[in-house]
Amino acid sequence: MNIRISVVILSCAMWLISSPAFAQKGWELGGWLGASYYFGDLNTNYDLSRPGPGGGMAARYNFNSRVSLALSANYGRISGSDENSRNTFERARNLDFASNVFDGSISFEFNFLNYVHGSRDHPFTPYLFGGVSFFAFNPRTRFEDEWISLRDLGTEGQFPGEEYFLLQPALNFGLGFKIDITSDWSLNIELSLRRLFTDYLDDVSSVYPDMDELLALRGPTAVALSDRSSPEDRDRFRLGQAGIQRGSGNNTDSYNFIRVGLMYYFGYLPCPDISPF
Repeated sequence: MNIRISVVILSCAMWLISSPAFAQKGWELGGWLGASYYFGDLNTNYDLSRPGPGGGMAARYNFNSRVSLALSANYGRISGSDENSRNTFERARNLDFASNVFDGSISFEFNFLNYVHGSRDHPFTPYLFGGVSFFAFNPRTRFEDEWISLRDLGTEGQFPGEEYFLLQPALNFGLGFKIDITSDWSLNIELSLRRLFTDYLDDVSSVYPDMDELLALRGPTAVALSDRSSPEDRDRFRLGQAGIQRGSGNNTDSYNFIRVGLMYYFGYLPCPDISPF
């Protein structure tokens, strides 16, 4: 469904760009601040009570009053913990992570209403957008007063050289609202979502490895961070045993932004043609 939304937005954008009825053209530049959220194996409750900080820079080229091309460079701090879960198994699993996410995105925006900078008649509009992103991440956890990179430990039995990539593609899509503050400045509020193709944003996806093999391959720290359950919970839920579920690869993880930004318009508004009669 998320892929279909992006395709529909892209198709509408290309059709409208080719329309001769241009109302305005030009660039906008600005920045945003807001919150970042993670959903995945360590936040299956879709808990929104623990946002991370987010911010970035953005540029937009207006083809006309309906369609724009947007570019952005984004940062977010995401985290998740079984400690906050309502699920008994997940609390017993006792895993957690945190990661910085650096994101570069390009997308087409479609305005529901005609939007013209400096116009009293068309000063605001809701809009949809969709496109592609590339992001870098690195899930880590706190262990013995030190931040440890989980990917390097192969916590689910990955052999050296077979670890997941820390640079990944994604689809971006969402909705927003833009409104003029002045003829040059506008306020933009967005819910910006990501559809990922990896389930390792949180380093949790499949099953527990054979701990003896992991010890020989990666060492005792890898074993300690692959299974962080207590001895009692380990016996109760069979946690840490080879082949037992550690995460769910059926649904990929996601990170998302709530963005509030200011954009400055550098474009121009074409004057209407004057009839000689």
